[in-house]
Amino acid sequence: MKLIRAGEPGRERPGVINGDGEWLDVSGFGEDYDEEFFGGDGLQRLAAWLEEHGAGCPRISRDTRLGPPLKRPSKIVCVGLNYAQHAKESKMEVPPEPVLFFKATSAICGPNDNLVIPRGSEKTDWEVELGVVIGKKASYVEEKDAMEHVAGYLLHNDYSERAFQLEQSGQWVKGKSCDTFAPVGPWLATREDIPDPHNLRLWLTVNGEMMQDSTTADLIFGIPHLVSYISRFMTLLPGDIISTGTPFGVGLGLTPQRYLRPGDVVELGIDGLGTARQKAVAYGSVS
Repeated sequence: MKLIRAGEPGRERPGVINGDGEWLDVSGFGEDYDEEFFGGDGLQRLAAWLEEHGAGCPRISRDTRLGPPLKRPSKIVCVGLNYAQHAKESKMEVPPEPVLFFKATSAICGPNDNLVIPRGSEKTDWEVELGVVIGKKASYVEEKDAMEHVAGYLLHNDYSERAFQLEQSGQWVKGKSCDTFAPVGPWLATREDIPDPHNLRLWLTVNGEMMQDSTTADLIFGIPHLVSYISRFMTLLPGDIISTGTPFGVGLGLTPQRYLRPGDVVELGIDGLGTARQKAVAYGSVS
């Protein structure tokens, strides 16, 4: 099942994409895709509801804006340096255990919304990533049981301002959490729709030029390990996102380094999780 949320920012309606590719408005189900939904067997209940009511659901026009496919979660936990080639291009050692940092949930936006380059930024960078959405509360989860806590997957562009992240004192979160720095979607694919999340092509272009083109087979730490490991240090709540890291090809790793400017267009995708497109605009711009 593919979950979407469509409409103007802050007024998105929950929907699904059916087998014919139609966008169905499931507002009649009475729930949004939030912590309560995922933690309350919402996916199973929605599937049963669609069996009875799906044919009568209103169709959503393809011209409608897509918002993030889940309502703002409690947290986004990101994994740094989780592809060997990306660690190499960043001139950093492959970590002996996952490198974790947070991204503010206020950075979440729709998959095709503009990227706002923050005020004072000179080094806004791109990072295509596979996002894992938690479906069941996870605390001290054994690795063998970890996938039972996964609801599904989505496409995430983990935008980063490298000067904020690496050249100022403090933690990485400052360079990760600017508004619009976490476009997610277009849809959330449930776990059953992605039978092997460790063998997905992911790619990203800037102004049509291929910058990142890799596969999740190159992950250093796989999804079961990440869910189990993170759950040792914090409780993962239903709807939380784990962003599993980016492959090589980011602007930071190029020679010379390259960063985004107003007018640049970033496009990205992951097998089974759709594609997204963001146009970079300057802070304060109305375009």
